[in-house]
Amino acid sequence: MTKARAMPVCANRSAVWLRAGFAASLLALGGCVSLGGAEPPATLLTLTSELSAPAGSSLDVARGDTIALHEPTVPAEIDVLRVPVQISDSSLAYLTNAVWVERPAQLFRSLLAETIRVRSEKVVLPGGDPAARGGVQLRGHLDTFGYDSSRSAVVVRFDATLLGADGSVRQQRFEAVEEGILAEAGPVGAALNRAANDVARQVADWVS
Repeated sequence: MTKARAMPVCANRSAVWLRAGFAASLLALGGCVSLGGAEPPATLLTLTSELSAPAGSSLDVARGDTIALHEPTVPAEIDVLRVPVQISDSSLAYLTNAVWVERPAQLFRSLLAETIRVRSEKVVLPGGDPAARGGVQLRGHLDTFGYDSSRSAVVVRFDATLLGADGSVRQQRFEAVEEGILAEAGPVGAALNRAANDVARQVADWVS
């Protein structure tokens, strides 16, 4: 009798697990394809540093020589996964089919960190890292990161603020512009990557 009762319970449990597994499969599939919604973009845009430290490279510095790099602040139109297009002084749009893989502020911070590490040979730590206390703090505002339709150009503008361990404060604006760019996702994405690298190199040289 005990065995006869146990068999239906196991069968019921199996059915529950099968249903749960099927539901999980549907959820996973829903994350990969569009079910009735807008079509996903064919490609996603990202930023790639033109300078990269080779595998196995290391740095050994005093704590006071580290740089804590904070994620830059951005205006509302950049704090999204789209590429803003400046139509006029008072109007904006977003470029069709141009979608970032991460928020531009995150992408630019990663690119800037790698560039500073290679060009200045300084240890770059995330802002807020306890190990960076007593070192230099680099903050900034990514003021412009998009396409200007009046000039057919991409523009990257970054206001950097360097807080020294001795209490000193330095601030400077950096900018890179590439004109003659078609208003299409591919050319604009590539041009923004080049311009972002240009700005990152300027900031790295300034910091060092």
